[in-house]
Amino acid sequence: MKAIAYQKFGNLDVLQTVNVSKPIVQSNQVLVKVKAVSINPMDWKIRKGEMKLMSGSKFPKNTGVDFSGIVEDTGSTVTDFKKGDEVFGIVKNMMKDGALAEYVAVPSSFIWKKPAQISFAQAAAIPVVGIAAATALKKMGNISAQSKILINGATGGFGMFLLQLLRQKGADVTAVVSPKAMAHAQKWGANSVVDYTKQPVLSQKNTYDIVVDLSGKMRYTNAKQIMKSRALFLNTTPRPIEIPTSLFENLFTGKKHIVILSSPSASNMDMLLNAINDGLQIEINKVFSFTQFKEAYQYAEQGGYVGKVALEIN
Repeated sequence: MKAIAYQKFGNLDVLQTVNVSKPIVQSNQVLVKVKAVSINPMDWKIRKGEMKLMSGSKFPKNTGVDFSGIVEDTGSTVTDFKKGDEVFGIVKNMMKDGALAEYVAVPSSFIWKKPAQISFAQAAAIPVVGIAAATALKKMGNISAQSKILINGATGGFGMFLLQLLRQKGADVTAVVSPKAMAHAQKWGANSVVDYTKQPVLSQKNTYDIVVDLSGKMRYTNAKQIMKSRALFLNTTPRPIEIPTSLFENLFTGKKHIVILSSPSASNMDMLLNAINDGLQIEINKVFSFTQFKEAYQYAEQGGYVGKVALEIN
């Protein structure tokens, strides 16, 4: 089968199509014929060597984390899925395994039935950013109409899910976005929208109970100036050093620095599937074919788009 892999850290030119053996399904696994794969910043951060402390430096490495497709085969102990089921899921080891291939084999606990009302591309967009948004929501604690929340960089995949989940909670949300994303932020539930090209978010006089940075550009030390005395800062793109230092910082201040580290769980996925059944929208900005993988990553890495980018495999 064909897959996308690379033999060294680097930019787009290290990605190549390779021929590898079709996975042999283990007893607890499901073999999926892949129909779509979504692109996440994690893909190129690993590929560029920015996460080598976690990914290691052993090659070849594959790329792509979340996917959708049709069940081709199941292991002997799998009872929840059968051949022909439409599913979506996530690879078990995000730092090593890759979903951008014609087939992928994963434990049955890492896939879910695809809602009938969404496309394969939309389903592939759910796991990474959806689970992260559900994790962030839980870290916020009790949310009400009195909760004032600011989301910086609110209309990528993560923000798309988080805005709509917060709308269901009735929170008072301010979204910081580009001019072309303002309509989407409002559609997804933002009470107010800040155009960052016209108003630097840190210069405003408002303060918030929770500040969420999805852009990777607002650090905790800067965010403190717009946080209330016992507010939370949710860091969704932590640098490795920030994981231990945030715990130390939180001992001495009421303004808490919370690092978001998410992993698949039944409760998080139940939350997401219920929200999708209640009308949560999944915006696919652009779809590329399997052979256009370099163009897809080039487009995604440039940023500035709303929603998610996906590849489809016929």
